[in-house]
Amino acid sequence: MAEYIGYLASVFIVGGFLLKNLRTIRFINMFGCICFVIYGIFLNDYRDFNQWLWPVIIPNAILAFVQIYYLTSKNDKS
Repeated sequence: MAEYIGYLASVFIVGGFLLKNLRTIRFINMFGCICFVIYGIFLNDYRDFNQWLWPVIIPNAILAFVQIYYLTSKNDKS
């Protein structure tokens, strides 16, 4: 099941590049990042932190928060 979440995340990330509206791109990218975080946790044994894919989880979690910040920012001119 985790593999499908990884594929879904890839579709969101690549699909975001096909759009022109910056707000929509951020929204789609945020979902892709969240899917990659879930993928990084559940690909192996999610109960063992050592099995988590930290190089996938960390940057995508940070990027998801960046997207949330800009989506909720009142200064966003997108």
